[in-house]
Amino acid sequence: MIDTTTDIGTGTAVRAEGLHREYGRGAAAVRALRGVSVAFAPGTFTAVMGPSGSGKTTLLHCLAGMDRPTRGSVLWGGTEVSRLPERRLAVLRRSRVGFVFQAFNLMPAMTAAQNVALPSRLAGERPDRDRVRDALARVGLAGRERHRPAQLSGGQQQRVAIARALVSRPAMLFADEPTGALDRATGHEILALLRAGVDTDGGTCVMVTHDPVAAGYADRVLLLADGEVVDELDHPTAAKVGERLNRLGGEAR
Repeated sequence: MIDTTTDIGTGTAVRAEGLHREYGRGAAAVRALRGVSVAFAPGTFTAVMGPSGSGKTTLLHCLAGMDRPTRGSVLWGGTEVSRLPERRLAVLRRSRVGFVFQAFNLMPAMTAAQNVALPSRLAGERPDRDRVRDALARVGLAGRERHRPAQLSGGQQQRVAIARALVSRPAMLFADEPTGALDRATGHEILALLRAGVDTDGGTCVMVTHDPVAAGYADRVLLLADGEVVDELDHPTAAKVGERLNRLGGEAR
């Protein structure tokens, strides 16, 4: 296991310290994470990769405050969030974090604009219509505010999901296989949007992916195996990522 707590750039947006996550108890317990320590600086894009069962999605969910570690800490800036009461964590998560899922997770009966505004409504707030329109325009969906998911292509639905994640202008964006359900050309467009969010807004993006080409959009790649960070690659290319994955025993799934 290697320790990657050294920041890239100045300051730390999110950090894990000695992160363990276990599911179940006794002999049947599954150790998804085994003492992971890693930091992500503002304005950086990191891809997390590894074989199936390596713990990459568990790590992402713990970093995003969607899962609780069994032991260890998650900090957003100087705030430890891993032990916050659920209500306080939910409020903080809405203001600091955006999350993009592989399966889009859009409400089929709602329009694109209503889907983007949904987190604000769930928080008991009145959505800012101009901000919602701006978020959709930013991802190339100006004029499609009234379209429902069934009227949009897969790539357009993922754009709605990204607009929903970005509408609150979060400091941190987490993406779980955001291009996994898309064709390669559309996937490149989605990755370019994530890259632009980092370069333009100075946000921090952490993305789980199995695709070396997708990882090439990142500033660095963390490779996990058996719940531990076993390698790190700065300034990745698809070829370099593929080579490192092969050292882990084959292509990540």
